[in-house]
Amino acid sequence: MVNSNRSFSEISMGRIIAVANQKGGVGKTTTAINLAASFAAAEVPTLLVDCDPQSNSSSGLGFAKDPSRLSTYHVLMGEAQPFQAMQTTAVEGLWAIPASKDLIGANVELVSADSPQFRLRNALDPLKEQFKFIVLDCPPALDFLTLNALVAADSVLIPMQAEYFALEGISELLDTVERIRQSFNPELAIEGVVLTMYDDRTNLAQNVTQELKNYFGDRLFETTIPRNIRLAEAPSHGKPALAYDPRSRGAEAYIKLAKEIMDRMLHPSATAELVNAETQS
Repeated sequence: MVNSNRSFSEISMGRIIAVANQKGGVGKTTTAINLAASFAAAEVPTLLVDCDPQSNSSSGLGFAKDPSRLSTYHVLMGEAQPFQAMQTTAVEGLWAIPASKDLIGANVELVSADSPQFRLRNALDPLKEQFKFIVLDCPPALDFLTLNALVAADSVLIPMQAEYFALEGISELLDTVERIRQSFNPELAIEGVVLTMYDDRTNLAQNVTQELKNYFGDRLFETTIPRNIRLAEAPSHGKPALAYDPRSRGAEAYIKLAKEIMDRMLHPSATAELVNAETQS
């Protein structure tokens, strides 16, 4: 369904992308589900790891709540290996490690564990030989679960709306990213910022988009994700948008975003790294 015109065979190791924004309601889980599905549709082996106790990514892929099922919690606590918790999905080439409400307790339990910040990284690093992309759906909070995800990640993808208050939360997230670089993960990069629930017909959206371009430069993806009823309906059917309605504007937008990310990976010199974005506001 996605045709990138370029081969990923030259990339030997996979990339772990954390989808994060502590502000709720910005399309974070929708982005994690549909981006992962779009990678898989490009015939790129992909794993989605649900790191959010709300388990919305899990239900959005059709996994009913099941307390007896191995989950991200068991992987974080060292009670299961990732391959034991992995589940196939309805999308060929897409696997998932579902979450459970037990993750709420992990925020407390991990504090007294050995090297708690590195639990997810140590678990997922061996899988980078199997999967070209590992997408982490983070909770809408800068808590211990998000910390584990950002320490494990190669990059962070930030979904946000084109509204004037959006930069307030992003500045806090970027501060956290910088602290994690200094303390735990010096190679953590900003994958990019993607505008969600976007309506380019409004002057507000156009004005804010220009401000964000000035702020983020070429780390603001050209692809925008529109408000789309099919994107909203798909999770209730336990499917990504491209499986629910592949011709919908929302599904097509995420396919375009996946291609943009893959092209950037194959041509890293074409995009500059975002450095100290906070100072450019």
